[in-house]
Amino acid sequence: MDNIYYPFEAEVTDIKKETPTIKTFHFKLAKPVTFKAGQFMQLTVPGIGEAPFTPSSRPGEVQEMEITILKTGRVTDVLHNEVKVGDRLGLRGPFGKGYPIDKFIGKEILIIGGGVGLAPLRSLIYALFDRVDDLKKISICYGTKTTKDQCFKDEYDKWAAMPKTSLNLTIDVLCPDWEGTVGVVTCLLEKDRLDVDVRNSYTVSCGPQIMLKFVTIKLMEVGFKPEQIYLSMNRRMSCGVGKCGRCNIGPYYLCKDGPDLCYADIKDYPNVFD
Repeated sequence: MDNIYYPFEAEVTDIKKETPTIKTFHFKLAKPVTFKAGQFMQLTVPGIGEAPFTPSSRPGEVQEMEITILKTGRVTDVLHNEVKVGDRLGLRGPFGKGYPIDKFIGKEILIIGGGVGLAPLRSLIYALFDRVDDLKKISICYGTKTTKDQCFKDEYDKWAAMPKTSLNLTIDVLCPDWEGTVGVVTCLLEKDRLDVDVRNSYTVSCGPQIMLKFVTIKLMEVGFKPEQIYLSMNRRMSCGVGKCGRCNIGPYYLCKDGPDLCYADIKDYPNVFD
């Protein structure tokens, strides 16, 4: 049996700059890894430390993995500034349960992302595309501060062209090169803009905690029930197996019960959006 605390080797084969503060790292894995969309990995930078990240690549690719990383702390600073193609890092996992895709069959799925929150959702989008015949509709809403902050720009046309799929983008601050919607991502959830049947839908959101809070409020306002709302809450995870006690919401541990949790299960606990 593998030691869950011991990382295996992952070679950096490519690094793509998505935005001024976000990069996608491509890895060749020393062993095959099967993960579900929404599960996360612990990425180790030797001599520096490790941090949790949800893969942004297609779950079915077992020999390679992509992880999209925002520069936001000690480990991520080293990843952005010092790691280069050919370097060997460590990975352990996958951890968590991932998205309940089987529950989505026959439903309309509303995906809501903010900033780097589109990274875990990209893996989910790929997984849903692989089962698009089993779904009623896929609606993707994505918001960033400016156009310079948008991840995966070269894939938008491909996503929008998929069967049963719509893509709606918004930016917070008007830019000279932008002719689309201006406003925070919740503006895409107004009743007169929402292109899903609320009664037959599930929603999945990923982004900053403050975004998740106001997205949840807006979803409830337009008629979604807590049981229909899933939140990707990738925060404070350390050990990955529910031992360190850093990532709990009430009795739930994001690392082993999530990190994608149904709002109905956690809504009554005080630290949901802390």
